[in-house]
Amino acid sequence: MIGTVYKSTGNLYSVHTDSNEVYKCNIKGKFRSFGIKSTNPIAVGDTVHFQILNKKESIGIIYEIEKRKNYIIRKSVNLSKISHIIASNIDCCFLFVTPNNPTTSPVFIDRVLVATRSFGIETIILFNKIDLYTKSEIEYVDYLKNIYTKIGYKCLNISVLKEINIDKVIDKMKDRISIFTGHSGVGKSSLINLLDPQLQLKIGRVSEQNEQGQHTTTFAEMFNLKFGAKIIDSPGIKGFGLIDIEKNEIRNYFFEFELHKDGCKFNDCLHENEPKCAIKQAVDNGTISESRYKSYLSMLVNDNKNYRTDFWN
Repeated sequence: MIGTVYKSTGNLYSVHTDSNEVYKCNIKGKFRSFGIKSTNPIAVGDTVHFQILNKKESIGIIYEIEKRKNYIIRKSVNLSKISHIIASNIDCCFLFVTPNNPTTSPVFIDRVLVATRSFGIETIILFNKIDLYTKSEIEYVDYLKNIYTKIGYKCLNISVLKEINIDKVIDKMKDRISIFTGHSGVGKSSLINLLDPQLQLKIGRVSEQNEQGQHTTTFAEMFNLKFGAKIIDSPGIKGFGLIDIEKNEIRNYFFEFELHKDGCKFNDCLHENEPKCAIKQAVDNGTISESRYKSYLSMLVNDNKNYRTDFWN
Protein backbone atom coordinates (compact mmCIF):
# COMPACT_ATOMS: atom_id res chain seq x y z
CA MET A 1 0.00 0.00 0.00
CA ILE A 2 1.06 3.58 -0.70
CA GLY A 3 -0.03 6.58 1.29
CA THR A 4 0.86 10.06 2.52
CA VAL A 5 1.87 10.87 6.08
CA TYR A 6 -0.61 13.37 7.55
CA LYS A 7 0.52 13.34 11.17
CA SER A 8 3.58 12.29 13.12
CA THR A 9 3.51 11.84 16.89
CA GLY A 10 6.67 10.24 18.16
CA ASN A 11 6.99 6.88 16.41
CA LEU A 12 3.33 6.70 15.34
CA TYR A 13 2.26 7.97 11.93
CA SER A 14 -1.17 8.66 10.47
CA VAL A 15 -1.07 7.56 6.82
CA HIS A 16 -3.84 8.44 4.34
CA THR A 17 -4.38 6.56 1.08
CA ASP A 18 -5.86 7.88 -2.18
CA SER A 19 -9.07 6.00 -1.34
CA ASN A 20 -9.41 8.06 1.88
CA GLU A 21 -8.47 5.20 4.19
CA VAL A 22 -6.46 6.13 7.28
CA TYR A 23 -3.93 3.79 8.90
CA LYS A 24 -1.98 4.07 12.14
CA CYS A 25 1.54 2.99 11.29
CA ASN A 26 4.85 2.36 13.01
CA ILE A 27 8.15 2.04 11.19
CA LYS A 28 10.58 -0.83 10.93
CA GLY A 29 13.53 -0.51 13.26
CA LYS A 30 16.05 -0.38 10.42
CA PHE A 31 14.84 3.14 9.55
CA ARG A 32 16.59 4.35 12.68
CA SER A 33 19.99 2.93 11.66
CA PHE A 34 20.27 4.07 8.05
CA GLY A 35 22.36 7.12 8.94
CA ILE A 36 19.42 9.53 8.91
CA LYS A 37 20.73 12.33 11.11
CA SER A 38 17.32 13.55 12.13
CA THR A 39 15.00 13.16 15.09
CA ASN A 40 12.29 12.04 12.67
CA PRO A 41 13.20 9.70 9.79
CA ILE A 42 9.66 10.16 8.44
CA ALA A 43 7.95 13.55 8.18
CA VAL A 44 4.49 14.91 7.43
CA GLY A 45 4.08 15.08 3.66
CA ASP A 46 6.19 11.98 2.97
CA THR A 47 4.93 9.40 0.50
CA VAL A 48 5.43 5.98 2.08
CA HIS A 49 4.93 2.30 1.34
CA PHE A 50 3.37 0.30 4.15
CA GLN A 51 2.11 -3.18 4.94
CA ILE A 52 -1.32 -3.70 6.51
CA LEU A 53 -1.00 -5.64 9.76
CA ASN A 54 -4.62 -5.41 10.90
CA LYS A 55 -7.22 -4.31 8.33
CA LYS A 56 -10.08 -4.13 10.86
CA GLU A 57 -8.18 -1.86 13.25
CA SER A 58 -6.39 0.01 10.42
CA ILE A 59 -2.89 -0.76 11.68
CA GLY A 60 0.16 -0.98 9.44
CA ILE A 61 3.93 -0.77 9.33
CA ILE A 62 5.96 1.51 7.06
CA TYR A 63 8.85 -0.18 5.24
CA GLU A 64 9.82 2.34 2.55
CA ILE A 65 9.82 6.09 1.97
CA GLU A 66 9.83 7.62 -1.51
CA LYS A 67 12.36 10.27 -2.45
CA ARG A 68 11.32 13.75 -1.28
CA LYS A 69 11.13 16.57 -3.80
CA ASN A 70 11.94 19.00 -0.98
CA TYR A 71 11.65 19.52 2.76
CA ILE A 72 11.92 22.17 5.45
CA ILE A 73 14.34 21.42 8.25
CA ARG A 74 15.45 23.06 11.48
CA LYS A 75 17.98 22.41 14.19
CA SER A 76 16.77 19.93 16.76
CA VAL A 77 16.69 20.47 20.51
CA ASN A 78 17.73 16.83 20.81
CA LEU A 79 21.51 16.99 21.24
CA SER A 80 21.98 13.41 20.04
CA LYS A 81 20.71 14.38 16.58
CA ILE A 82 21.40 17.37 14.36
CA SER A 83 18.08 18.21 12.76
CA HIS A 84 14.32 17.91 12.68
CA ILE A 85 12.40 17.70 9.40
CA ILE A 86 9.32 19.89 9.77
CA ALA A 87 7.55 18.75 6.58
CA SER A 88 8.23 17.52 3.05
CA ASN A 89 6.94 17.67 -0.54
CA ILE A 90 5.71 21.25 -0.18
CA ASP A 91 4.43 23.51 -2.97
CA CYS A 92 4.23 26.77 -1.05
CA CYS A 93 5.32 28.10 2.34
CA PHE A 94 3.34 30.86 4.06
CA LEU A 95 5.58 32.65 6.56
CA PHE A 96 3.59 34.44 9.27
CA VAL A 97 5.19 37.66 10.52
CA THR A 98 4.04 39.95 13.32
CA PRO A 99 5.86 43.09 14.55
CA ASN A 100 4.67 42.50 18.11
CA ASN A 101 2.97 39.87 20.29
CA PRO A 102 5.10 37.98 19.27
CA THR A 103 7.89 39.85 17.50
CA THR A 104 9.31 38.32 14.32
CA SER A 105 12.86 39.50 13.71
CA PRO A 106 14.35 40.12 10.24
CA VAL A 107 17.00 37.45 10.83
CA PHE A 108 14.31 34.82 11.48
CA ILE A 109 12.51 35.83 8.27
CA ASP A 110 15.73 35.58 6.28
CA ARG A 111 16.65 32.18 7.69
CA VAL A 112 13.29 30.77 6.64
CA LEU A 113 13.67 32.33 3.18
CA VAL A 114 17.14 30.85 2.71
CA ALA A 115 15.92 27.42 3.81
CA THR A 116 12.90 27.44 1.48
CA ARG A 117 14.78 28.90 -1.47
CA SER A 118 17.50 26.24 -1.13
CA PHE A 119 14.82 23.66 -2.03
CA GLY A 120 12.93 25.79 -4.53
CA ILE A 121 9.84 26.28 -2.35
CA GLU A 122 7.84 29.41 -3.12
CA THR A 123 7.43 31.51 0.02
CA ILE A 124 4.76 34.14 0.66
CA ILE A 125 5.12 36.47 3.64
CA LEU A 126 1.90 37.12 5.58
CA PHE A 127 1.88 40.10 7.93
CA ASN A 128 -0.89 39.05 10.28
CA LYS A 129 -2.89 41.05 12.88
CA ILE A 130 -2.85 44.26 10.81
CA ASP A 131 -6.00 45.36 12.61
CA LEU A 132 -3.97 45.62 15.83
CA TYR A 133 -0.90 47.51 14.60
CA THR A 134 0.14 50.84 16.10
CA LYS A 135 1.33 53.65 13.83
CA SER A 136 4.99 52.76 14.44
CA GLU A 137 4.28 49.07 13.78
CA ILE A 138 2.57 49.93 10.49
CA GLU A 139 5.66 51.91 9.49
CA TYR A 140 7.90 49.00 10.45
CA VAL A 141 5.83 46.50 8.46
CA ASP A 142 5.87 48.84 5.45
CA TYR A 143 9.65 49.00 5.82
CA LEU A 144 9.91 45.18 5.81
CA LYS A 145 7.48 44.84 2.89
CA ASN A 146 9.59 47.26 0.86
CA ILE A 147 12.71 45.18 1.50
CA TYR A 148 11.16 41.87 0.49
CA THR A 149 9.00 42.98 -2.44
CA LYS A 150 12.04 44.66 -4.01
CA ILE A 151 13.84 41.30 -4.12
CA GLY A 152 10.88 39.39 -5.51
CA TYR A 153 8.93 38.04 -2.54
CA LYS A 154 5.15 38.28 -2.37
CA CYS A 155 3.92 40.02 0.78
CA LEU A 156 0.37 40.33 2.02
CA ASN A 157 -1.22 42.16 4.94
CA ILE A 158 -3.91 40.02 6.56
CA SER A 159 -6.08 39.81 9.64
CA VAL A 160 -7.46 36.44 10.65
CA LEU A 161 -9.65 38.11 13.29
CA LYS A 162 -11.20 40.61 10.85
CA GLU A 163 -10.94 38.25 7.84
CA ILE A 164 -8.96 40.80 5.83
CA ASN A 165 -7.41 39.51 2.56
CA ILE A 166 -8.12 35.88 3.46
CA ASP A 167 -9.61 35.37 -0.01
CA LYS A 168 -6.21 36.22 -1.50
CA VAL A 169 -4.55 33.59 0.69
CA ILE A 170 -7.11 31.00 -0.44
CA ASP A 171 -6.35 31.78 -4.10
CA LYS A 172 -2.67 31.04 -3.49
CA MET A 173 -3.46 27.76 -1.71
CA LYS A 174 -5.86 26.11 -4.18
CA ASP A 175 -4.72 22.74 -5.56
CA ARG A 176 -1.44 22.91 -3.66
CA ILE A 177 0.23 21.52 -0.55
CA SER A 178 1.14 24.47 1.64
CA ILE A 179 2.75 24.90 5.03
CA PHE A 180 2.11 27.62 7.59
CA THR A 181 5.24 28.48 9.57
CA GLY A 182 6.33 31.13 12.03
CA HIS A 183 6.58 31.68 15.77
CA SER A 184 3.94 30.43 18.20
CA GLY A 185 1.12 32.94 18.56
CA VAL A 186 1.30 34.48 15.07
CA GLY A 187 -2.06 33.02 14.01
CA LYS A 188 -1.27 29.88 12.01
CA SER A 189 -3.82 27.59 13.67
CA SER A 190 -6.35 30.43 13.87
CA LEU A 191 -6.24 30.84 10.10
CA ILE A 192 -6.70 27.09 9.54
CA ASN A 193 -9.75 27.20 11.82
CA LEU A 194 -11.11 30.09 9.78
CA LEU A 195 -10.56 28.20 6.52
CA ASP A 196 -12.29 25.12 7.94
CA PRO A 197 -14.14 25.71 11.26
CA GLN A 198 -14.82 21.98 11.64
CA LEU A 199 -11.15 21.33 12.38
CA GLN A 200 -11.25 23.27 15.67
CA LEU A 201 -7.48 23.38 16.16
CA LYS A 202 -6.34 24.39 19.61
CA ILE A 203 -5.02 27.95 19.84
CA GLY A 204 -3.42 29.86 22.69
CA ARG A 205 -2.90 33.41 23.83
CA VAL A 206 0.40 35.25 23.61
CA SER A 207 2.05 35.65 27.01
CA GLU A 208 1.93 39.26 28.20
CA GLN A 209 5.10 38.73 30.19
CA ASN A 210 7.45 37.71 27.39
CA GLU A 211 5.31 38.40 24.30
CA GLN A 212 5.78 34.81 23.13
CA GLY A 213 3.08 32.46 21.96
CA GLN A 214 2.16 29.33 23.82
CA HIS A 215 2.98 26.10 21.97
CA THR A 216 -0.47 24.70 21.21
CA THR A 217 0.64 22.83 18.07
CA THR A 218 3.17 20.25 19.25
CA PHE A 219 3.41 18.08 16.12
CA ALA A 220 3.14 18.96 12.44
CA GLU A 221 -0.12 17.82 10.85
CA MET A 222 -1.64 18.03 7.37
CA PHE A 223 -5.32 18.74 6.69
CA ASN A 224 -7.52 18.56 3.59
CA LEU A 225 -9.41 21.80 3.06
CA LYS A 226 -12.78 22.09 1.34
CA PHE A 227 -11.56 24.32 -1.50
CA GLY A 228 -9.11 21.74 -2.86
CA ALA A 229 -6.00 22.53 -0.85
CA LYS A 230 -3.85 20.69 1.65
CA ILE A 231 -2.31 22.59 4.55
CA ILE A 232 0.40 21.58 7.00
CA ASP A 233 0.20 23.23 10.40
CA SER A 234 3.65 23.25 11.99
CA PRO A 235 4.71 23.82 15.61
CA GLY A 236 5.85 27.33 16.45
CA ILE A 237 9.57 27.79 15.95
CA LYS A 238 11.73 29.84 18.29
CA GLY A 239 14.91 29.57 16.25
CA PHE A 240 15.44 28.55 12.67
CA GLY A 241 18.86 26.98 12.12
CA LEU A 242 20.25 26.08 8.73
CA ILE A 243 21.12 22.46 8.03
CA ASP A 244 22.66 20.92 4.89
CA ILE A 245 23.80 24.31 3.58
CA GLU A 246 27.54 24.95 3.41
CA LYS A 247 28.97 28.30 4.43
CA ASN A 248 30.04 29.15 0.88
CA GLU A 249 26.56 28.32 -0.46
CA ILE A 250 24.55 30.71 1.71
CA ARG A 251 25.30 33.71 -0.54
CA ASN A 252 23.56 31.90 -3.43
CA TYR A 253 20.21 32.17 -1.67
CA PHE A 254 20.20 35.96 -1.38
CA PHE A 255 18.56 37.20 -4.59
CA GLU A 256 20.06 40.68 -4.42
CA PHE A 257 23.65 39.45 -4.16
CA GLU A 258 23.42 38.00 -7.68
CA LEU A 259 23.23 41.48 -9.21
CA HIS A 260 26.48 42.67 -7.62
CA LYS A 261 28.75 39.68 -6.98
CA ASP A 262 30.60 39.98 -10.32
CA GLY A 263 31.98 43.28 -9.07
CA CYS A 264 33.89 41.62 -6.22
CA LYS A 265 37.67 41.46 -6.50
CA PHE A 266 37.72 37.74 -5.62
CA ASN A 267 35.58 35.12 -7.35
CA ASP A 268 35.19 33.19 -4.08
CA CYS A 269 34.34 36.29 -2.04
CA LEU A 270 32.20 35.51 1.01
CA HIS A 271 31.28 39.20 1.33
CA GLU A 272 32.57 39.20 4.89
CA ASN A 273 36.03 40.75 5.44
CA GLU A 274 37.43 40.68 1.91
CA PRO A 275 38.73 43.91 0.30
CA LYS A 276 36.92 45.50 -2.64
CA CYS A 277 33.70 43.55 -2.01
CA ALA A 278 30.86 44.76 -4.24
CA ILE A 279 28.22 43.44 -1.83
CA LYS A 280 29.55 45.49 1.08
CA GLN A 281 29.71 48.53 -1.18
CA ALA A 282 26.07 47.97 -2.18
CA VAL A 283 25.12 47.81 1.51
CA ASP A 284 26.99 51.06 2.19
CA ASN A 285 25.19 52.90 -0.61
CA GLY A 286 21.77 51.47 0.32
CA THR A 287 21.28 49.25 -2.73
CA ILE A 288 21.24 46.15 -0.52
CA SER A 289 19.30 46.21 2.76
CA GLU A 290 21.49 46.41 5.85
CA SER A 291 19.17 44.07 7.76
CA ARG A 292 19.48 41.44 5.02
CA TYR A 293 23.26 41.74 5.10
CA LYS A 294 23.31 41.38 8.89
CA SER A 295 21.19 38.25 8.56
CA TYR A 296 23.65 36.88 6.03
CA LEU A 297 26.60 37.49 8.37
CA SER A 298 24.78 35.75 11.23
CA MET A 299 24.29 32.68 9.02
CA LEU A 300 28.01 32.57 8.25
CA VAL A 301 28.70 32.34 11.97
CA ASN A 302 26.18 29.45 12.19
CA ASP A 303 25.57 30.01 15.88
CA ASN A 304 22.80 28.64 18.10
CA LYS A 305 21.20 31.86 19.29
CA ASN A 306 17.50 32.29 19.80
CA TYR A 307 16.40 34.08 16.64
CA ARG A 308 13.52 35.90 18.24
CA THR A 309 16.05 38.62 19.11
CA ASP A 310 15.36 41.70 17.04
CA PHE A 311 18.35 43.23 15.28
CA TRP A 312 16.84 46.66 15.65
CA ASN A 313 16.91 46.82 19.46
